[in-house]
Amino acid sequence: MALNNPILDATLNTISLEKIKAEMGPPPWSHAVVLTDHVVGVVIYQNAGQENDNHCHTYDEWWVVLEGEIHWVIEGRDEPVQAKAGDFVYVPAQTFHHIFPKGDGPSVRLGIALPGQGHLHERPTAKARVTIDV
Repeated sequence: MALNNPILDATLNTISLEKIKAEMGPPPWSHAVVLTDHVVGVVIYQNAGQENDNHCHTYDEWWVVLEGEIHWVIEGRDEPVQAKAGDFVYVPAQTFHHIFPKGDGPSVRLGIALPGQGHLHERPTAKARVTIDV
């Protein structure tokens, strides 16, 4: 059964990870679950050994590991961050990081960031600015 609305919003307040995995199939894939003008949440499903490129962003980025094990090589740290299901990982804006899914099977993480540009391979000159009107 196809997902009626893959993005959480005012009319769809919950999505099952298992339903998304069934719909999307085997890894690798990514699937936005929240996409607004001020935040994006993306489920990322990768097999062990399918690493991401070394990159940075103009904004802070953080993840929660939902399944499996993932190592982050983060600029300025002597040792990789070794995260497993239930762990949170944070990388500040303008900080290079390289993500390595590990273990015997696939990993799932939920990435939370600002919407907009993707991976940057040169350090940006400024951080993103967020303005909130109240």
